[in-house]
Amino acid sequence: MKFKAVIFDLDGTLLDTLDDLADSMNAVLRDKGLPEHPVDAYRYFVGNGAAKLVFRALPEEQRNDAFIRECLALFRDAYGRGWKMKTRLYEGVPELLDALTRQRIPMCVLTNKPQDFAELCIREFMPQWHFAVILGQREGVPLKPDPAGPAEIGGRLSIPAENILYLGDSNVDMQTAVNAGMFPVGALWGFRSETELRNNGASEVISTPEDLMQWFD
Repeated sequence: MKFKAVIFDLDGTLLDTLDDLADSMNAVLRDKGLPEHPVDAYRYFVGNGAAKLVFRALPEEQRNDAFIRECLALFRDAYGRGWKMKTRLYEGVPELLDALTRQRIPMCVLTNKPQDFAELCIREFMPQWHFAVILGQREGVPLKPDPAGPAEIGGRLSIPAENILYLGDSNVDMQTAVNAGMFPVGALWGFRSETELRNNGASEVISTPEDLMQWFD
């Protein structure tokens, strides 16, 4: 089946942001005299928004609402300074975006990253490509895996859900695509495992970004 649009997750799918996210949160933990985490641990802390990242990184006994809010503000500040230190596009992503652009396939981004940071990252690392819709975490709008975000994108594109391919690297992404009635494809180069992707509804998994073009050529 040929699809008429693609929605990308951002972190772990288009951009490898793990080091900068880990460094920013570890700086907060260090400042508070709390234990830091290895970068790989952050593969499982990210994916459900910044507040959940902070919650997961804090020791269990420190997870009260007031302290989470305080650390979330500190994390946003630290990430605001360090968001592009080590972040990079995954190998093969520029070629994929070029190929989709040549085919005139609308490209969108749906992420649980705060809206301002999502737009910042795309402006910095992907300025030469056009994304029809960019949706991040916004006040009053439920995060993925709620289908509200993908439904909004489908409505703005005037393309039915079944004609939209969704590419992401986590359980949250696959659940989002399933909940929205879109075609879920798992990115094996991202933060999570093939088992997690398949167990959460991936119809297909791919090893390189270029593999996505099999559904568009």
